[in-house]
Amino acid sequence: MIVAAAGCALVAMVARICDNAGLAARADALRARALEQSRLDESAFERVMATRGEERQAALVEAAEVPLQGMRIALDALHLSANALALGNANLVSDAGCAAEFAHAGLLGCAYNVRINHRFMRDEATVIAQRAILERYEREATGLTAAIRKGVSAALTRQ
Repeated sequence: MIVAAAGCALVAMVARICDNAGLAARADALRARALEQSRLDESAFERVMATRGEERQAALVEAAEVPLQGMRIALDALHLSANALALGNANLVSDAGCAAEFAHAGLLGCAYNVRINHRFMRDEATVIAQRAILERYEREATGLTAAIRKGVSAALTRQ
């Protein structure tokens, strides 16, 4: 989530330079949420490590749910990156592109953490439900990242 937070910081920078206070405020708020989500993820992991038996199973559900929520935050950061790119400032295209790459990396990192917890969870219904959300987020992020990469590439190759 730290990487997604860095993406939000870049979006806020682009937005400020382009005098888009609304986008800057949304990016700043999302950055704060991403940093808090990182702390929540650390706490959830600590609970897993401190528990055994059925208590550990409950802790594992939380340890998968927290990064799943992080994926949503990272996906939101990816959307904000697209908004930053759409501002159209040719001098800031690379910053918007970097913001998107950071957001996407944050999302993928969270997905790894969800999946590792799924390996140890016995509640198959929860695993199936979380996996469906995870896969939906991944599909949306993959498509959005591809579109942003295409836009950045086109902007950087213009004469």
